[in-house]
Parts: sequence; structure tokens; C-alpha cells
Amino acid sequence: MAAPAGSPPVEQSVSQDSPTALDGVKVLDLTHHVAGPFCTRYLADFGADVVKVERPRTGDPARAYGPFAGDDPHPDKSGVFLYLNMNKRGVTLDLKSVAGKEIALRLVQWADVLVESFRPRVMPSLGLSYDTLRDLNPRLVMTSISSFGEDGPYRDFEATELVAFAMGGTMIGTGISDREPVKYAGTVALRQAGLAGALATVTTLYGAEDSGQGAHVDLAVMETQSGSQDRTVTRLLAHQHTGDLFPRETIGVMAASGTWPCKDGYINLRGEGNRFPLALRMIGRLDLLEDPRFSHVDQWSKAENAQIFNHEYMLPWLMERTKKEVWEAAQAERILSGPTNTAEDVLNDQHFRSRGVWAQVDHPVAGNLTYPGRPFVMEATPWQVRRPAPTLGQHNDEVYGGLLGYTRPQLTRLAAAGVI
Repeated sequence: MAAPAGSPPVEQSVSQDSPTALDGVKVLDLTHHVAGPFCTRYLADFGADVVKVERPRTGDPARAYGPFAGDDPHPDKSGVFLYLNMNKRGVTLDLKSVAGKEIALRLVQWADVLVESFRPRVMPSLGLSYDTLRDLNPRLVMTSISSFGEDGPYRDFEATELVAFAMGGTMIGTGISDREPVKYAGTVALRQAGLAGALATVTTLYGAEDSGQGAHVDLAVMETQSGSQDRTVTRLLAHQHTGDLFPRETIGVMAASGTWPCKDGYINLRGEGNRFPLALRMIGRLDLLEDPRFSHVDQWSKAENAQIFNHEYMLPWLMERTKKEVWEAAQAERILSGPTNTAEDVLNDQHFRSRGVWAQVDHPVAGNLTYPGRPFVMEATPWQVRRPAPTLGQHNDEVYGGLLGYTRPQLTRLAAAGVI
């Protein structure tokens, strides 16, 4: 997340004195790994007071996820953890202990929202089922994020992001047509579930504030993939009408289209169909319209002719030019296009920087780093950087002492017993 040497100044977030959309909303965060913390990160970014609860000594498993700032595998330097938990306060608590459960119940009374990402059996086993917590705090909105949801035959199954992506029906459409399906890089499915969780939580909170009664939100990661608008819903609906399975596309079957190498990386082009003459003009080969293989859309759309054009004419032209040069040429001909950016390209992109996409955050252990900032622009109640991700147990005194009223001797005994 660190900015490269010599990079231009990074845009800062707005003043912390500005009003935020979720001012006054109190969130108890019992999430870990990726999906749940991404949900609560959105709530924290827009002003909610999020108190993240971690296990004593070890903390959130995401603290062990690379990459690490300075390539130092330290629990307070995980790029994943730092990003997902910015703007939150952090405490440690053993929820399995009697004293830990008592503290958790006091925090529930304080909270407007509780978000948890355990398997469905865990919260009831800890004596923290929604029914129990609702009796304690009737206005509580509780969001449960799990792999397969709170009921159903898969309820207690464990799953990785790969499993949820595959079982949700999305992965069957990704990858090369004559090879095994593959998933998107990173943790796209888990972050999509986290985003859905944030939306569900805010929507439910809005209703709870109006009615005075809380509710339990049940979110299954797999179902966020089955209902994904990027491709899965379209494929499912189409299959019901046509019976087609919509196989993955074969690379190189469309003329002047796809992701292609060039002098310094890769470029994405969409010059197929009626745009093909524009692609010919772009590479200076309008004469090819006289070639029977490329004289009509019916001809240049054939897979064998497309491959001939792509490899004999398009590729040599691309390999003589940089991404920037190809993109400028494609834009001049109004061909849909864009460079395949590296992380460094994205960080230094003039458009992103001009819009203030990045933020500088100073962490006491990881140091001063560049983070992806606001996910969207809200002028009246903007996103803010209020604090870096917490070190393990950083706010124990502030929350347990200042918020719940525990004395210093009590906190010392709780720490000695491993409760906090």
C-alpha cells in the first residue's frame, strides 16, 4: 500500500469536523477474515463508531494475511487487515469465558448494530443468539454473515471463498473454454458479500429506527454469488428460457478484441463486429477490406479469419507500441479500450489522483501508507479517515474503562486471566 518513491502527493480525506452519514450509530463488530470486516469497514468509513472485538493474544486471523508493510510479517503490518479495519476501535475479548460473555452483553446493550461472521452454531453456543440479545436490546440490528446462511442443509458446512464462488454459479463462466473453470483473483466474492452486508445493515437499521424494533439479517456468501448481477442472474434467467448453459468464450475468436500484449504490458480492445473497420483504420490497414476474408462482417466474424487477423496484423502492430500509445490510437477511433493497469499504474493514475481516490494513513506500527480511500463521493456527509486500523487490544482501556466503567484494577485482573 505504500506509494512509490517520487510519486505525486496523495489526496487527503475531508476534515474530521465534517458531518458523516452514520454519525451516532454504534456498531459491535464480532467479524473476522474478510467479508465481515469489509461490511463493518463501510459502516466505520461513513461515521459509525465501530468497536472491533478480537481474540486475546492472536487477534483476527487476517492479521496473518500478506502482503505486509515493508515485507515484515508482523500482525500489525498486514495490508489486508490494515485496509479492512481502518476507522475502527479495537478491543480483545475471550467470548468463551464467563467474564467475557458478561462484557459482551454489556457491549450489546450499548450497540445499535452487531455484525458477526461466525458459523451459525457459534453465537447460540456462546449464549449470544439473536433471541437472547433481542431480549436484552430490542432495538438491536444483528447482521450474521456466514458461508451458507442460518438454516438449510448446508448450514454448518465450512467454505472458502473459492467454494462460495464455485457453488454460487459464477465460476462456471470464468476461465478459458477448454480448461477448468477458475475464480477471480483475490477475494472478490467475500468483498461482494461484505458490501451486501453493509447495504443490508444500513437498510435494516433505517427501518429499526423508524419502528423502534430491531431485526436479524441473515446473509449467505454463496447467495450473494447466486444473485450477482455481474453475470450469474442473467445466465440463470436465460437458462430457464433456453436451456443453454452459456459456455465460456474461446480466446481469440473475435477480430480486434480481447486482452492483448503490447510493448510494455497489456491492452483491452473491443473492435469486433461493426467496429472492425475502425480497428483497421487504427492500424493503418483499411486496404484489408478488399481481402475476401475481411470484406464483410460475416467474414471477419468467423473464428478462423479473426485469428488470422489478430495474429498476423493486429499483434505485430501492438507489439511496436506502448499501452498509452495504443489506448490513444483506439480512443481516436472511438474503439472501446483501456490499459490493463498494474498496481503501480493504478496508484499513479492521473484520473484517480485528480478525484482524490487515495488517502494517506499513519499507523503507529506499519507507518505512513497510501490506502484506497472513499468508495464513492457523498458531498454533504463524506467519507473520512478518522483513525488507522487498531493494534491488538489498542482500545481496551478506552472502551472497557471509559465506556463500560471498569476500573484499572479490574482491567488488570481481566487481562491476567486472559479475558481481555
